[in-house]
Amino acid sequence: MSPLTLIENSGLITRAHHVPSPNVDLRPDPDDISLLVIHNISLPPGQFGGGEICALFCNQLDPTQHPFFSEIEGLKVSAHLLIDRQGELTQFVPFHKRAWHAGNSSFSGREQCNDYAIGIELEGTDNTPYTEAQYAMLTDVTALIMQNYPAITSERITGHETISPERKTDPGPAFDWNRYLNSLSS
Repeated sequence: MSPLTLIENSGLITRAHHVPSPNVDLRPDPDDISLLVIHNISLPPGQFGGGEICALFCNQLDPTQHPFFSEIEGLKVSAHLLIDRQGELTQFVPFHKRAWHAGNSSFSGREQCNDYAIGIELEGTDNTPYTEAQYAMLTDVTALIMQNYPAITSERITGHETISPERKTDPGPAFDWNRYLNSLSS
């Protein structure tokens, strides 16, 4: 399998499925990409597979298909990347644009993390172990991001739970931070 690379001047990763989200806008400073935020998502909650996450990020989620979907009807969110349970990579937003993943957030005293962060969603829940394939892809994509955005160091990789502690709990206790961060240095 060929290595991951960025498609020149596009902010898109090779080998990713490209599914453009309408929930995107311009960053205040596209040269200020200095944070990586790890999230989790499953739709319906606790269920994996299917196209519901893509539908949510593309404003196409049918609220009649599950009771939870009516609760989030009209929600406008996105992420730069999704890594599913099989380790497949989907890109919704080019890195030089702002995805809507962090909401009300703060890192090291700086507000509005969406302005300067890349958001990666892992298909999962706070308490469901992530797969080997997810860790492998997350390691590969993080290395690519760090190579192309040198302001993102291991100290500037965090979870949604850290930047929005009163609202969010992801990626949760099932995420092995030591394993992940150690994989970046090997």
